[in-house]
Amino acid sequence: MSIKSFLAIPFAKIIRKKAYKWANNPLETQEKVLQKLVKTAKNTVFGKDHDFENIKTYSDFKKRVQVTDYEGLKPYIDSIFAGKSDVLWPGKPLYFAKTSGTTSGAKYIPLTKESMPTHIEAARNALLFYIAEKNDASFVDGKMIFLQGSPILQEKNGLKLGRLSGIVAHFVPKYLQKNRLPSWEINCIEDWETKVNAIVEETVQEDMRVISGIPSWVQMYFEKLVEKTKKPIAEIFPNFHFFIYGGVNFEPYKNKFESLIGKKVDYIELYPASEGFIAYQDSQAEKGMLLQLNSGIFYEFIPASEFFDENPTRISLKDVKMGENYVLILNTSAGLWGYNIGDTVEFTSLNPYRIKVTGRIKHFISAFGEHVIGKEVEKALNDAISGTKITISEFTVAPQVNPKSGLPYHEWFIEFENEPEDLEAFASKINASMQAQNIYYFDLIEGKVLRSLVIRKVKKGGFHEYMKSIGKFGGQNKIPQLADHRKIAEVLEYFLVEE
Repeated sequence: MSIKSFLAIPFAKIIRKKAYKWANNPLETQEKVLQKLVKTAKNTVFGKDHDFENIKTYSDFKKRVQVTDYEGLKPYIDSIFAGKSDVLWPGKPLYFAKTSGTTSGAKYIPLTKESMPTHIEAARNALLFYIAEKNDASFVDGKMIFLQGSPILQEKNGLKLGRLSGIVAHFVPKYLQKNRLPSWEINCIEDWETKVNAIVEETVQEDMRVISGIPSWVQMYFEKLVEKTKKPIAEIFPNFHFFIYGGVNFEPYKNKFESLIGKKVDYIELYPASEGFIAYQDSQAEKGMLLQLNSGIFYEFIPASEFFDENPTRISLKDVKMGENYVLILNTSAGLWGYNIGDTVEFTSLNPYRIKVTGRIKHFISAFGEHVIGKEVEKALNDAISGTKITISEFTVAPQVNPKSGLPYHEWFIEFENEPEDLEAFASKINASMQAQNIYYFDLIEGKVLRSLVIRKVKKGGFHEYMKSIGKFGGQNKIPQLADHRKIAEVLEYFLVEE
């Protein structure tokens, strides 16, 4: 054991104890965050426009600040790009994180000198909590890899722009820089396939102990390693400790990962977003991720079932309940106010507050009034593969409203690694789980408005080809697990297994 790993254990326990202090005083912590955000921003353009001077309570805040999205804040962001200071937050942002689009194209999310450290601290703390729980920091003596976007930044009117993961690469702590891969040169490669091939060559002989990234892209990295060496990941990297991921539900990918790895490893889930580092898994023994209440974000919640109503319920942390699906609203030290991040979450614990991401408020299927959400399709698929040798690489679901014959149905596009022997029986299992979870879907099937779902097999590598075809191959790009339209489905038609 090195001095670094030896010292990491007591340090990790100190940090965990400190974090649980605010976690165990959640409402007081969030109240302090709200007051500080409002006080700091009261003399900004947004603060003056919304009478921050007279906000004393959360009720005052709700009356003055409407729930909005990127389009609602875009005039203020355009003003910052035009050269103005003190617009959404005092001064100017350090960076803008570029994310893919809304009706106006790319989104540019501000990162400030106050918000940027919270991203770094939360990522660090996720590792420290794992060390404290396991009483083991030996992984710090090996190599770690973070599959991420290019750290090369652009400039627009003197402001630095980049993908969040690329910006964060500039803030890797010195004590991790010697352990971190890929190298700066390889990380700067823009073409994803070229980049992954270079990472394979750079890492295949290294002592990799921690691997992090979006599951679909790490899976591609693993597959290339296995193809090159003819060995499972556990033999290539015998000291591989755990996989860190975020951005998607990992359960549907788990079987595939475990077959590639060849042994059981631990998993740490993160919830980072350009808008803020929202949560991370604080324990291997608990479900959900610890909500970051002391990171310059004041959280609000709207029941997803009411979100599109004229006057939906809008609450703070003290009024949330277990089992309710909420749209997450953020107010941040980067100057986002009443901001609908687009994600839906559910609480897995109220002491401390832990959450899981259940989907996107815009990613649902209700072509027939069924109100199907991401959590339901992910659970149904996981129910169907549980206890089997079936593995999948990727999937998405869309409604088929106008079939050539028969009743409409939900169409599941699935790329299998190991296929089910009986595809119809597999589809029936998914369908049964969907009906058990969603009464509307059950009624539509029973009432013969819909027929049972149909599975369309996507050829191996088909989803990667699809992502290439739309210019979103690699990095932080993700496949939506479901959509209420057929834009994705129509393109995937070109990548199906011929029958």
